[in-house]
Amino acid sequence: MEMKNIGLDVKKPKGKCEDSNCPFHGSLKCRGRTFTGTIVSGKMQKTVTMEWEWKNYIRKYERYEKRRGRIKAHNPACINAKEGDIVKIMECRPLSKSKNFVVVEILGKEKGFAQRMEAEEESKVKKEGKVEQEQAEKEEKVEKVTA
Repeated sequence: MEMKNIGLDVKKPKGKCEDSNCPFHGSLKCRGRTFTGTIVSGKMQKTVTMEWEWKNYIRKYERYEKRRGRIKAHNPACINAKEGDIVKIMECRPLSKSKNFVVVEILGKEKGFAQRMEAEEESKVKKEGKVEQEQAEKEEKVEKVTA
């Protein structure tokens, strides 16, 4: 299958795929907006969720606030982006109710992504431990009152 030019200066994927919704190997045409961000979820089939942050100035307080956007994008098999990858996505026709973009290039890995994910898991475990400890304390208080 011949690889086609998508009209954007990006590296061609090394892999091959039979996906009709691939901009390089299929018939999907890319046009419109492009975004660069980090993949935060890749749990869906052939779909990834990309997130990027920007700063918005608030004139009243003379400070900046962080804002973020999330977009679902089609992930062709030849590109196969995973969580923590920095990717470039490009707009295309609607592929489903919430997918209007396709991943066209992997730019690299986000620094510290693995450490951030581990820290989030540790905080979840600590919260669960605290909840279990509080329940045990409540049960002990009830037993003392009934005794």
